Parts: sequence; structure tokens; C-alpha cells
Amino acid sequence: MEALIYHYCRALKVIAVILLAIMVALVFGNVVLRYAFNSGITVAEELSRWLFVWLTFFASIAALRERQHLGTDFLISRLGRRGKLICLLIAQALMLWICWLLFSGSLTQTMLNWDVTAPSSDLSVAWFYGSGVVFGVSAAAVLLEQMIRLLRGDLPGSPMVAEEKL
Repeated sequence: MEALIYHYCRALKVIAVILLAIMVALVFGNVVLRYAFNSGITVAEELSRWLFVWLTFFASIAALRERQHLGTDFLISRLGRRGKLICLLIAQALMLWICWLLFSGSLTQTMLNWDVTAPSSDLSVAWFYGSGVVFGVSAAAVLLEQMIRLLRGDLPGSPMVAEEKL
């Protein structure tokens, strides 16, 4: 499962780079068209905003897998091995709960907005809310994999305390 999640996150990074390139092209092209030719790409702003949301969620999944999100270890660094393990398991469980909340809310919004179209692109607004569904499922898979590895004693280092092993 670890290899599958690794390759999935690697693919998400590639997709994020592609989304960023498309966003830059859309915004830059729209600016040039507006100032140089007094015209523009009608859907550029809307698509750029949607791509930014997807890019943010994709990059967040990859950062979660690599344990690169911001954290503080003021209390955790003072605990013993067992305390760190318990705190980490509680944190992972809370993050799984947040993933569930995000997933269920995004799924509800996706289904409610399936037939609603965006004003300039005429795409279904469900595509916008679908990013939360993808994030909720993907982040939960990453967290479950990390929890399993943690319980097996296979997780290198502590995600909460820099340069220290559990």
C-alpha cells in the first residue's frame, strides 16, 4: 500500500505542476489580451480559480504524505516515547475525522450542484466541490497508511518532533 500511495502522490505532484502551468498561461494570456488587444478569455478567471483549488488540494495530499505540514512540538518534545505515540495516534484520529467531515460535506455539495452550471464556462459546479471529495478520500488513505505503519513501529521518525525517532 505504501508504494501505491507513493506513486499516487508522485502523480499528484506532476498534475499540480501541469495545473500551475495552465493557470499561469490563462492568467498571463488574459492580461496580455486585455491590455494589448482590449479583449480577453472569458473563462480564464473562473478556470484559474478552479484550478487553484484543485492544485491546493493535490499539493496538500502530497505534503501530508511527506509530513511537510506546519506543526509545533512544544509539548510533544517533552513527552516520553509512549506519550508521543499516544499524542500522534490521537492527532491522526482527529485528522481522519476532519477528512470524513470534508469528504461528506464536499460529497453533499457535489451532488447538490451536479446540475448547476458555472456562469462563464458552463461546466458543472460539481467539478469545483469534487476537489474536496478527492482530498478527503486521498488524505484518509495517507493517514490510515501512516497509522498502520506507526502501530507496526515502521514509521521512520516522528511526524510531530523533528529528527527524533519514536
